[in-house]
Amino acid sequence: MAVGIFDSGLGGLTVLDAVTRRLPDLPLVYFGDNAHTPYGVRDAEDIYHLTTRGVQCLFDQGCDLVILACNTASAAALRRMQEGWVPKDKRVLGVFVPLIEALTERQWGDNSPPREVAVKHVALFATPATVSSRAFQRELAFRAIGVDVEAQPCGGLVDAIEMGDMILAEAMVRSHVEALLRRMPRPEAAILGCTHYPLVEEHFRTALGPDVAVYSQPNLVAESLADYLTRRPEMAGAGAVTKFLTTGDPQKVSNKATQFLRRKIAFEQAELPDA
Repeated sequence: MAVGIFDSGLGGLTVLDAVTRRLPDLPLVYFGDNAHTPYGVRDAEDIYHLTTRGVQCLFDQGCDLVILACNTASAAALRRMQEGWVPKDKRVLGVFVPLIEALTERQWGDNSPPREVAVKHVALFATPATVSSRAFQRELAFRAIGVDVEAQPCGGLVDAIEMGDMILAEAMVRSHVEALLRRMPRPEAAILGCTHYPLVEEHFRTALGPDVAVYSQPNLVAESLADYLTRRPEMAGAGAVTKFLTTGDPQKVSNKATQFLRRKIAFEQAELPDA
């Protein structure tokens, strides 16, 4: 049995790493569409078609459940996929909901009406496509009222992280945080709305200061997945071997992945299925 993890590039490895720690016996198939990264500057139609093709590859690998470990794909494609594309015996889940559940202190599956929550001022850092989709605000509105969200599109940050240029990435984090704080001087919480951003989480924390609670996705998603599989163990799928697939150059992607996770990661070449 295996669960699929999809990302436009390397950011989803932060989710994979957290899931591996939480569920060490669960085989995982990771698919990185590195040939087309970053998704955050693409239009919604392009993101939808790339995402469905990547997820189909994971279905073909024996994964009945796929996590979109890409906020841009979750924002621009997930709802449309769930409404008309995902087969009845498969599931595709995004990464926003566990984050919002933690922020609003609601349990998984709590379908009660939206209510007042403790946090009133939230900073959202995400890719331009995620920000423009307003998907975070839409999902939040299902669960909470009276929350002011100020979103900062962090153009270029994913590129810097993918290139491994952490000096540039740190400078960009500072710049994006300063831009947001000019519009919302005292946020109570900050959402890192991209799975690449945990790789520079400490820079966000430093720039925001100790009074801002920073919510990062990997551990929250891993815990949510563990809970889901406890209730739906049949969704673990037929795949039995952990593997890493990429549409990019396997050697280059493997080297970067090994650098990011600080353990040996070996990617295999994969092709996107025909649309």
